[in-house]
Amino acid sequence: MAKPVVLIAEELSPATVEALGPDFDIRSVDGTDRPALLAALADADAILIRSATQVDAEAIAAAKQLKVIARAGVGLDNVDIKSATEAGVMVVNAPTSNIISAAELTVGHILSLARHIPAAHDSLAAGTWKRSKYTGVELYEKTIGIIGLGRIGALITARLQAFGMNVVAYDPYVTSARAQQLGVTLLGLDDLLAQSDFITIHMPKTPETTGMIGTEQFARMKPTAFIVNVARGGLIDEDALYAALKSKRIAGAGLDVFVSEPPTSSPLLELENVVLTPHLGASTDEAQEKAGVAVAKSVRLALGGELVPDAVNVAGGVIDPTVRPGIPLMEKLGQVFAGLADSPITSIDVEVRGEIVAFDVSVLKLAALKGIFSNIVSESVSYVNAPLLAEQRGVTVRLVTDATSEEYRNLLTIRGALSDGSQISVSGTLTGTKQIQKIVEINGYDVEVPFAEHLIVMLYTDRPGIVALYGKEFGDANVNIAGMQIARRTAGGQALSVLTVDSIVPEGLLEKVRVAIDAALMREIDIVD
Repeated sequence: MAKPVVLIAEELSPATVEALGPDFDIRSVDGTDRPALLAALADADAILIRSATQVDAEAIAAAKQLKVIARAGVGLDNVDIKSATEAGVMVVNAPTSNIISAAELTVGHILSLARHIPAAHDSLAAGTWKRSKYTGVELYEKTIGIIGLGRIGALITARLQAFGMNVVAYDPYVTSARAQQLGVTLLGLDDLLAQSDFITIHMPKTPETTGMIGTEQFARMKPTAFIVNVARGGLIDEDALYAALKSKRIAGAGLDVFVSEPPTSSPLLELENVVLTPHLGASTDEAQEKAGVAVAKSVRLALGGELVPDAVNVAGGVIDPTVRPGIPLMEKLGQVFAGLADSPITSIDVEVRGEIVAFDVSVLKLAALKGIFSNIVSESVSYVNAPLLAEQRGVTVRLVTDATSEEYRNLLTIRGALSDGSQISVSGTLTGTKQIQKIVEINGYDVEVPFAEHLIVMLYTDRPGIVALYGKEFGDANVNIAGMQIARRTAGGQALSVLTVDSIVPEGLLEKVRVAIDAALMREIDIVD
């Protein structure tokens, strides 16, 4: 039999090819040469890429026998994951390959800002000797504020504690026990901004975190403070950053990532109190080799029909076809669960009920964790690192199975406890011959809502006129409500409303709705987007 064809579209380390082994027909193509790429994909079973090759819908359509797309790195901006999933093509990356490199680059930026290293070099290279101009500050006994205490945040913590720095952090999903274990003090974001001498941000980029550091946040910082972003472009509002640096509202900034890359027209390039690098977070020999070897191993697993821990869209391997449709459902339930959590998660029960438990459903626990952490941590989340992320945060996780499901053929539930003592839950099922994914329970309220890209969950006291009130607010903001379902246990008691809307709802609008309902009811309510 012919060997499976593995296409290498960009330069990868020799160790990558070695990790693939002798079982494949390894071919090379210039991934930036579009006609050559499309032609080479015609009989490829797998393709290995880095950041330059665009594997879009057209490329996927040209690859009739493609089974796996492997990105030797973390980011997947150059892969059309939706098209790949629709075509049944697995997408894998190397989620942990660059975490040490990213942490070390962060420390490098902090040192460069503290001691003016790049500017002092440029001055000396220009023939001047200005020692007094480049007087810096020590890190010793200063406070570093880490926004996002994930794996990279923990690595930075250890490195900067060695400098004698006091570490504080903001992360709404990290428990106090985990922070204590790391020797970190948890603070609210406003307090962190006010107390920190240096700030570094390591959050995932979501609609909620985009622009999370802007004019209002810079106003809370010390005028002597520095801020660093090597995580995702857009977490810091670049216009607001420019204004803060230009006016000396803050002392300086270090950026490795930008809203638009390369940032050739950015006014930040004009400033002296900023250190900019061209997205070097993963640009070390070690990170590149780790990434190449990791995805080569994933390709071997995928083409061998085994479970692929680093798959970002589907779990490969020996998973029964009856279980497979539950994987994307469980991931989505995890995302809703994380959205419902308004304090750190301490424990999670992944419950699987019905006929499906006759098969191995352990992958559904991994899918639940992957969904929960996908919008919580800055690093990519996969089936292999999701349990580690839970463990690092002190979250206990159980898989509970029961062959009995009273109302549905199969029922998937994520139930958890939060650090404030509250409990939350969300359940889903697959219905009909088309296996439609539906939410059927939220926090004990029975609903039946098909999944949508944008969901809003509201809890309020059931009173006449409330629906008209928030309907008007969304309408005035030109946000179209595509569907709505209201559940309650008793008339006049608590009502849970689930809305599906056609566009992202700004946080400001949600707050406006919250205030309007609160004013109508004269009591506190909770809204989760």
